[in-house]
Amino acid sequence: MGRLIILSGPSCVGKSPLYAALKKFYPQLAARLMKLVLYDSRSARPGEVDGVDFHFRTRESIEGLRGKEGFTVFEVRGDLQALDTRELERKLAASDVYFDGNPYIASGLLDFIERHGTEYLSVFLSPLSKDEVLEFKTPGRSISLSELLTDMMRRKLLRRTTRQKGILSREDLENIEVRAAGAYGELKQAWRFTYVIPNHDGEDSDHWDAFYYPLGDARKALLAFAELIEGKEPALVEKWEQDLVP
Repeated sequence: MGRLIILSGPSCVGKSPLYAALKKFYPQLAARLMKLVLYDSRSARPGEVDGVDFHFRTRESIEGLRGKEGFTVFEVRGDLQALDTRELERKLAASDVYFDGNPYIASGLLDFIERHGTEYLSVFLSPLSKDEVLEFKTPGRSISLSELLTDMMRRKLLRRTTRQKGILSREDLENIEVRAAGAYGELKQAWRFTYVIPNHDGEDSDHWDAFYYPLGDARKALLAFAELIEGKEPALVEKWEQDLVP
């Protein structure tokens, strides 16, 4: 039986470029991981491939999976995603399995792990460090952590989507608002994960691939994630308490 490796965090925090960098610079590690592919009702983004990134289906098609044996359907930032647990079990029987995605789906996978006793590594990629969260929580600070995080992720999402599409539609802007507004609730899930990696270089950052090798927090996140997969515990990683994010 293989190990389930989970990477999660808010939308645009850097999960996709981190996995791409792992495949590029640590191919021997990435080759050991069989990716878990979920069903998704949204359209593919530029560069995404059906069956590789997600099984892209209509909303009605995924609604039809509700109640079907082996399927769990999730509402994710206005879209529907579905997990085929039978596929997960087949892949775990053959290899280590990798999943990256929404924290609420990751929480569902952690519930699966508890029921089946599966070995796992769970990592939350956070746009803020533990020290920053504690700083912003200091009594007397006139800072709303929720509003700050929403604004941070809105800016990252705007930059990412503008790079992908150029001119943004009303639907794009509405989707950005949904994803940005959901980031605070998703950050509150970080305590459930074994490790938290702070990373300020979201998917909008040049630090992932503009200079061939990752720089800044992108580099640190890549090195930390690779070490965790190898069974080490790098100094960069954090462990968050349940009450850290109020």
